[in-house]
Amino acid sequence: MSPVASVPAHAPASLHIRDVTLQRGANTIFSGLTLDLTDSRIGLIGDNGAGKSSLFRMLCGLDVPQRGSVQVRGLEARTVSRQRPGLVGMMFQNPDEQIIFPTVAEELALGLSPSGMPRSQAIAQARAFLASRGMAAWSDRAIGSLSQGQRQHVCWLALMIASPELLLLDEPFASLDQPGQALLGLDIARASQQVIVSTHLLEHVRPFARVIWLDQGRVRADGPGEQVCAAYQADVAARIAAQALSYA
Repeated sequence: MSPVASVPAHAPASLHIRDVTLQRGANTIFSGLTLDLTDSRIGLIGDNGAGKSSLFRMLCGLDVPQRGSVQVRGLEARTVSRQRPGLVGMMFQNPDEQIIFPTVAEELALGLSPSGMPRSQAIAQARAFLASRGMAAWSDRAIGSLSQGQRQHVCWLALMIASPELLLLDEPFASLDQPGQALLGLDIARASQQVIVSTHLLEHVRPFARVIWLDQGRVRADGPGEQVCAAYQADVAARIAAQALSYA
């Protein structure tokens, strides 16, 4: 089980979703979605296709709704990367969609670019950051030589060194082994920022004070992690039992 996070040093980023409709082609992802996301730790759960990744993409401005408003700290989400670079950081499900540079130190240095730090200084800082975590040998490792889980860990390290005020983590535990999951859980617990975690591995968000269960773009349940995760598991069990009966 992941440790319960303490109250972050930074005030949680105020996130407000108001009457949002998001369509992708002929598919309606959200219709009239309204949420206030102000808790320091929030879990997102639900089946594949429930809208979890789409919600993240709206919050970081990659997807723009056809109707309604998505605001981060009073700014429309689609303008945040331009007006407040470094405010929101997102970890994608597939690290290969996120990683740009050929070595670990270079990739981590990219996270310092919004600060205007010279590249040579940023790389030196990235090396120092890795050394502080006992990972100095990773600095010059080629990204292509890393496993999927190791590349996912690099994406998390890049977010840590960039230190955005809001962290959006989309299935961050999926490719990690048990030690990797435990270390990431500790890092999330210790992070000073607001963190929203989308995951199918419920044990990592069960201790959260707030978990949102999305079901086909709608909020099915919203409340304490223990209760919402238990409700979701019961629903999955009921659906599997019904499906099994249909095969009899």
